[in-house]
Amino acid sequence: MAVDISVVPITHAIQQAVAPVFLLAGIGAILNVLTNRLARIIDRSRNLHARLEMVGEEKSASIHSELLVLTSRARVVNRAIGFSTVSALLVCTVIATLFISAVGNWDSGFAVVGLFVLAMMFLIVSLLSFLREIQLATRVILNGP
Repeated sequence: MAVDISVVPITHAIQQAVAPVFLLAGIGAILNVLTNRLARIIDRSRNLHARLEMVGEEKSASIHSELLVLTSRARVVNRAIGFSTVSALLVCTVIATLFISAVGNWDSGFAVVGLFVLAMMFLIVSLLSFLREIQLATRVILNGP
């Protein structure tokens, strides 16, 4: 039994999915920035741990203080990465829902709205976490650990 899928609903679904796909690309760029920041934090932490073995007692207190800040920053960036990833997954679900509803003649309006709003909420929390990490990093530069 062959399934009759019209080209017009598929074309319309593709047109509807263009905006979420651009949003997905933007979230991907944010994830790239966040993972790069996390990598830099990890590299700095490894460097400080290596130096910790070679310095005296007075210098080790300063290194421990900086390591505490780095740990805090890593937690915040990790949280931002998690929220961004969930946001991207929700946007992917929106795109899939649009295609499924186009093929199956299903009114997915409420589902798409709910998923999209949820994706935006996760993205907002991710960006707020990113802002917090920037503040932590800047505070160290301006005020010291």
